[in-house]
Amino acid sequence: MKSVIRKAAGFAAAGVTVAAMSLTGASAAHAEAPTQGCPYPYVCFYLNNADLLAGRPVSKYRDVTSGYQAVKPRPHYGVMNTRNDDVAYLRLQDGTSICLPPNTQTLFADGYSVTGIKISSSSTC
Repeated sequence: MKSVIRKAAGFAAAGVTVAAMSLTGASAAHAEAPTQGCPYPYVCFYLNNADLLAGRPVSKYRDVTSGYQAVKPRPHYGVMNTRNDDVAYLRLQDGTSICLPPNTQTLFADGYSVTGIKISSSSTC
């Protein structure tokens, strides 16, 4: 099966944010700043790279659910999980699903669509 998903080690701007925080001496005790416009404890969706870099998620979810919540089926560019201890299962347009671990993100190739999301209180996939 041709891979349609690219795992990203981190978004470019997220690295800049971390570098800026270390230069300003921001304390770990302070609340974390939103990442790419996605505040803790959300899972955010982005339509394209411009929206991602500008921190403009098209939608965001935070409720732990036992089943999938519907996501408007449209091409998605990326998904970010800012939750510290919860995984997010993403149902894809072909009916398969992937698991997005805590504090990670994924990028999609070729305008792939996510049709559902299920946030689980499990910390591992």
